[in-house]
Amino acid sequence: MKKELIVFKDPKSPISEIFRTLRTNIQFMNTKGKLKTLLVTSTFPGEGKSWISSNLAVTFAQAGKKVILVDADMRKGRQYTIFGVSPRPGLSNYLSGVGINEDETLELADYIQETEVENLYLIPAGNIPPNPSELLIAPEMVNLLEQLKDMCDIVIIDGTPSQLVTDSLILARLVDSTLIVTSSKETKKEDLRRIINNIVQVGGKIAGVVVNKITLSSKRYEQSYYYGSTSAESLKNRTINVMQPRKVKPTQTAKFTERPNKEVLKKQENSDIDRLKKVINNEEEIPETLINNIEVDKEQEDSISKTRDILDQINQYIEQEKKKKE
Repeated sequence: MKKELIVFKDPKSPISEIFRTLRTNIQFMNTKGKLKTLLVTSTFPGEGKSWISSNLAVTFAQAGKKVILVDADMRKGRQYTIFGVSPRPGLSNYLSGVGINEDETLELADYIQETEVENLYLIPAGNIPPNPSELLIAPEMVNLLEQLKDMCDIVIIDGTPSQLVTDSLILARLVDSTLIVTSSKETKKEDLRRIINNIVQVGGKIAGVVVNKITLSSKRYEQSYYYGSTSAESLKNRTINVMQPRKVKPTQTAKFTERPNKEVLKKQENSDIDRLKKVINNEEEIPETLINNIEVDKEQEDSISKTRDILDQINQYIEQEKKKKE
């Protein structure tokens, strides 16, 4: 089994959590229990369609659902390499009967292969046929989906890129919903809009769009779940950073009293203004409360520039108080 199955290899990673979120969103769409077949397609090759469908299938299996993953990309299927199973017999062999010995009679269960992931089964693409689209139109494909629905909780189908061939458009009519995979900064909006319109026109339903290959900075990655890495040392460090309380300087406990009325507040404001005027006229020292609110460099307390700054701040304060009274 390849490392592409990150949900199975590293279930505590942030990417695995994203797949679980995707699974949850799909489950919320399935409140009435009608969504049992889900097609995963893309616009062009290389957008991560097979990777998304395989990891999504694993997340459903980890949730206790019995899942059958069907590799319907009979032109360039690669699910058998991801899960490390035999490439045949597969979907094309079931639909066409090609590649099977004449004296051998296979049941549907013989085309379904068990994977290392519990509750997850795979039907590979099989031999490459000359007419994949015609095989998907055949009544055998409809019968296959109906049988698979009775055998499991959800069927996930890894289709072909919809911009190049019509295989996925054919399947979009047969499944309950379709998930479109796009590539960040690569997929064009016009292509995505065209695929959505084509699926809707053939009578298909769209579950949503997955944006893949988003550039994630190292800083944002570190800000994700502290258990994102399964290494012991990394987990230890991140646990300390998250769980250790931050050291703060002790402060005086605030004493809460009843809120004074407006008359008391006005008298206090007038008193403060009078005191500040006396400070300006050198009739009184600077109030201690005002000193605490002004940041002064102790090494330059006696400098003329700092003194002027303090007086400027006092003047600004007086002007603000006058404007409030007006």
